Amino acid sequence: MKKIILALIISIFTLSPLYAEKMIRTGENLEIWFDTGGPPGGAYGTIVYNGAKQAGFDLGAKVKFMYSEWSPQKMVENFKTALSARPDGIVVMGHPGDLAYAPFIEEAQKKGIIVTCIDTPLPSLQENYISQGFGYIGPDNYNQGQSMAKESIKRFNLKKGDRVFVWGLKRLQTRGLRTKGIIEVLEDEGIKVDYLEISTEIDKDSSLGTPVITGYVSANPDLKAMIIDHGALTSQMENFLRASNIGPDKIHVAGFSLSPATAEAIEKGYVDLIGDAQPFLLGYLSITQIVLTKKFGFSGLTIDTGSGFIGKNEIEKIKPLAKKGLR
Repeated sequence: MKKIILALIISIFTLSPLYAEKMIRTGENLEIWFDTGGPPGGAYGTIVYNGAKQAGFDLGAKVKFMYSEWSPQKMVENFKTALSARPDGIVVMGHPGDLAYAPFIEEAQKKGIIVTCIDTPLPSLQENYISQGFGYIGPDNYNQGQSMAKESIKRFNLKKGDRVFVWGLKRLQTRGLRTKGIIEVLEDEGIKVDYLEISTEIDKDSSLGTPVITGYVSANPDLKAMIIDHGALTSQMENFLRASNIGPDKIHVAGFSLSPATAEAIEKGYVDLIGDAQPFLLGYLSITQIVLTKKFGFSGLTIDTGSGFIGKNEIEKIKPLAKKGLR
């Protein structure tokens, strides 16, 4: 299915003879508002931004970016702002959940505005509006969490009774499924899980996480591994461990979302495993989704981008792409 979708996209980029004759790009004259999720310059959100910006350039669409600092409330506010501008399409992140978005997305549909979702699904809304182009680009959070836990057990040789620290976002209805999937697999194997919820302040500014790691590591010398369910916090793990006087390869660390800082940490031995949601594709394919629906009436696509893992064996090939903000 993915090959078919990519082939379709490529064929559209090459343009039909009619379009090629007129030199019209498929998304020309379309305006799309796009919520990057995080703060300006954030590691994960920047890659999502780069994908959307590239798609806008390739297709000729005008993309206006919004920033939510990972606040579900701000995401809803941004959506209402975009709605009032009446663009051709809006791309949302699903963190606030179906109920929070429902009345505003219903209004968007009545106004003929195409809405699609990335990063965290909105299953009920997608079911209602899939024929109007409401798709989902991103990982299956629960399955990705379970896969991360299983891969960590295998790569880190974790056994019953080992202590693992999990730092996540269970409070978020759909986004939190990844954290729940991690914990369930670990506990089913008899592994001791110390779970801590990421605070709203640290979710917004990952640099504030230093005392959390230094304090936990100091209090738990038998710690075997940490799984960090947050891309920006994963990118800070080298700094956190250095502040804790923990050298490379002393504690196994798994996390999510590649960035230049995370790539460096993998090479140095401060981070061992990354679950890769390929955020560039979230930006690129969601813009493409809206253009395809607007121009050709295609219904919503569901593309799971979160099936891969990156460790020391894989980082050499991918690191140059991370530096460019593509992976």
